Amino acid sequence: MTAPTLIAAQPVLASLDIRRSVDFYRDKLGFFEVYAEPGVYGIVEHGEVEIHFWPCTDRRIAEATGCRISVAGIAELYAACRRHGVVHPNAPLQTRPWGTREFGVLDPDGNLVTFHESAGG
Repeated sequence: MTAPTLIAAQPVLASLDIRRSVDFYRDKLGFFEVYAEPGVYGIVEHGEVEIHFWPCTDRRIAEATGCRISVAGIAELYAACRRHGVVHPNAPLQTRPWGTREFGVLDPDGNLVTFHESAGG
């Protein structure tokens, strides 16, 4: 028997307002809307990355949730996020000791999305 190969992951983030979440990821982060049914479920995608949203009524859950997304061209993405005013003030672009350059964005519900790229490029 061979071991399974994991291929991709789609984080599922808490959303207090599915429409607002999908709009934010589309308008501020460059994702494309796949599905948005308020109060039910939402999906956005950008390249091979999908983020799903489930309806939640407790902001504390979203504020304790996040995901990491690998990117190529982090400087360009960072510049775009700065233009949109969505970079978390405590998470500017920086090189981390574990070998990545990364920055963070808080979505409207408090989910932390960290974009990262190998420090080698």
